[in-house]
Amino acid sequence: MLVLKSLDIDLTQSEKKTLLGFLSLYSFFTIVILFFISFLYFSFQKDLMLQKKRIMMQEYANDFVFRLKNLHINFDKYKYYPRDEKFNSAIYDSDGKLIFSTLESKDVDLDGVVYTSGSKIHFIEEPESYYLGAKYVVLEIPDDEQWLILLEKEITVFVIIAFFFMTLLGYFLLKLFLRPMKDALHLLDRFIKDTTHELNTPVSAIISNVEMIDITKLDDKLAKKIKRIDIGAKTISNIYEDLTFLTLDNKIISQNEYLDLSAITNQRVEYFRTLAEVKKLEIITNIEEKVTIFCDRKKMIKIIDNFLSNAIKYNKIKGKIIVNLRQSSLTIEDTGKGMTQDQIENLFQRYVRFDNSVGGFGIGLNIVSIIAKEYDFKIDVSSKLHEGTKMELKW
Repeated sequence: MLVLKSLDIDLTQSEKKTLLGFLSLYSFFTIVILFFISFLYFSFQKDLMLQKKRIMMQEYANDFVFRLKNLHINFDKYKYYPRDEKFNSAIYDSDGKLIFSTLESKDVDLDGVVYTSGSKIHFIEEPESYYLGAKYVVLEIPDDEQWLILLEKEITVFVIIAFFFMTLLGYFLLKLFLRPMKDALHLLDRFIKDTTHELNTPVSAIISNVEMIDITKLDDKLAKKIKRIDIGAKTISNIYEDLTFLTLDNKIISQNEYLDLSAITNQRVEYFRTLAEVKKLEIITNIEEKVTIFCDRKKMIKIIDNFLSNAIKYNKIKGKIIVNLRQSSLTIEDTGKGMTQDQIENLFQRYVRFDNSVGGFGIGLNIVSIIAKEYDFKIDVSSKLHEGTKMELKW
């Protein structure tokens, strides 16, 4: 993720999953490749060591077979199994049964030639003649494992250097992979900024002029048209605020101050009352007076607006919205469609929408979660399908 931050890209959840999948797959194959190369190198070095030991043990075997032959010829005279301080030995018959042994290891692979077994190295020789009935001669010498210690150091150094190189290569591959996405995001950001900038002035003008109209002096038909204009303008304004925050969320400097949250909540309820009237919703408020909070005014309004906007969008006709404000919590409850537990778990992901029949881009609650993290607010969500949803903000 440090790479992503260095590239100054704000990635959505799906894009993060894609990149994490790429990094996981890249890391997995890197580890597999390094393991495979290390295994091949280990096998090669082990074979090289055994070949060197084989040359030495072949000489031991020639000398041992000569003495075994001498014992075979003069068995009635000597009857003493040949021993050597440089190695241990054993002889087996053609059926693989042990005839005599001075080996420390109990398990012997007669099909091998030279191999390691624990801390021992075994060498298998087949004499030309079955002296004393022996088809197989096994020699055993201790393995000091110095080659293994040296090899482990070499492989460790190789893995560290190779992993660093592969990580560096992965970094550049990731930058190359992200470049089209980065360009597309910058283009999208520029488009959103330009669009929202152009929307701000006319929308503000429409809302200001509508608010100056005294609807009570107009006939019902004209009053309904004015209300529609007011609703449309406020909807666009709300979307404008979300898009503005989305494009600037990492660059906005919070102007924190002690806010009269009671007054702000009443103002936002009145602001959305026109939208609520379209669906004939009843807004019930239980707002304590003089509730204060230390926060940025615009960000606090953004939280309240998104809670109220969703309570209106996903409510049923003639439903209710209950707004409760206490000294340490704000609760907005609706009697709408409700959500499943799976939907609640994904509620704050960007661009996630559970009902395409209503407007929006799926960014409002993601913005709320960003603001909540900044101020260590806690958001509790409880919901039941076809009964409603309750959003609670605690501080």
